[in-house]
Amino acid sequence: MKKILAFVLTLSLTMVPGSLVMAESETETEEPDVKSEGVMTYEEYAAAELDSEVVVETYVQAKQSWWEDKATLYTQDKDGAYFIYNVACSEEDYAKLEAGTKIKVTGYKSEWSGEVEIIDGTFEIEEGEYIAPVTDVTDLLANEEELIEHQNEFVAFKGMTVEAAGQDEDGNDVAFLYNWDGSGQDGDDLYFNVSLDGETYTFTVESYLCDNTTDVYKAVTELEIGDVIDLEGFLYWYEGVNPHITAVAEAE
Repeated sequence: MKKILAFVLTLSLTMVPGSLVMAESETETEEPDVKSEGVMTYEEYAAAELDSEVVVETYVQAKQSWWEDKATLYTQDKDGAYFIYNVACSEEDYAKLEAGTKIKVTGYKSEWSGEVEIIDGTFEIEEGEYIAPVTDVTDLLANEEELIEHQNEFVAFKGMTVEAAGQDEDGNDVAFLYNWDGSGQDGDDLYFNVSLDGETYTFTVESYLCDNTTDVYKAVTELEIGDVIDLEGFLYWYEGVNPHITAVAEAE
């Protein structure tokens, strides 16, 4: 099996501190997240109706993209995670949103193909910092109802076996595809399949989050069918579980 770069992370603007090993050793009990007046707890946000206005305080974990004064962010507090899609954001403010930055977001709760997100939002930077530890959800993969409770969180999957993602032009099985159907090229999203206990799942390297200059992008293009790997990333949802992977390591 090829040697896979251990614990690779994205570039600094999208780097998520923490690792599979560090998360296992963390035993301290976190203090609860105290919200400002008028701000929802995660429980209240989760219970809110779709298309309703929501106000949350959360912490940037990674930045996916900025374009035409709009930013897309992976964020999390101590109780849950929020995917912030196309929030109004100047380029100057985008540069300030380092991992751990606390923000207050006002927007609308929405859903797209199973992915719950906050859209049409605005935000302000607040005092405070928090980096979410990685949560191992490997044992929840077969239980979608429990797994979805961790949607958008920074998570880990361990002992996953690489399966064929499709075939090349010569009809040979390949371990990954550029785009979901193989129609892309270097620099596009990577799609690859991994299995556990007889079930196969499709994972993604989202090119806006981790482009083709990152170690994780390179590591996935070097996967071979049959490799057993550990992974980290954000528990994105698209017609079912579809994590956005930020780190790949040879399984321990």
